[in-house]
Amino acid sequence: MKLTELLLAGLEREAACVRNTLRRVPEGHNDWKPHPTSMALGYLASLIATLPAWIAMMVNQDELDLKSPGAAKLRAPEWSQRTELVTTLDASLAQAREALANTTDEHLLAPWRFLVGGQVVDESPRHVMIADSVFGHLAHHRGQLTVYLRLKEESTNEVYQPSANEGLVA
Repeated sequence: MKLTELLLAGLEREAACVRNTLRRVPEGHNDWKPHPTSMALGYLASLIATLPAWIAMMVNQDELDLKSPGAAKLRAPEWSQRTELVTTLDASLAQAREALANTTDEHLLAPWRFLVGGQVVDESPRHVMIADSVFGHLAHHRGQLTVYLRLKEESTNEVYQPSANEGLVA
């Protein structure tokens, strides 16, 4: 199997889980945090909706410096209705799909660098960075969001297996 096919399949598996989670985010609570050091609910949900677009950035750029002027365009957008989250996710997924469809396995084997203020934080083949920094990061933050949903008395959805809201408790 080609790397592009493997990554596209992973993207599709995650897309459904993320979409179902974002559809449960309560409106009107964007500033809510479970703890003062936690991310705000609205920012976290928006971050999750935009993370798939990082695949396109990793395919189309050789590096990202979080302190560069161009990094500001990666800032998660503000939203007020959860439909905006799903629309943002759909656009993010479309960017990722297009980038993966138009790249090669050879390109995905080439190094990609993550920098902060000119200092290299990580450098690995693109496919590794996509797996770790997009899929891994997405799963982590989606899990974080499901905890926020529980704390806000919202139901959680099936991610990899049914949740308690679907009648099954592990």
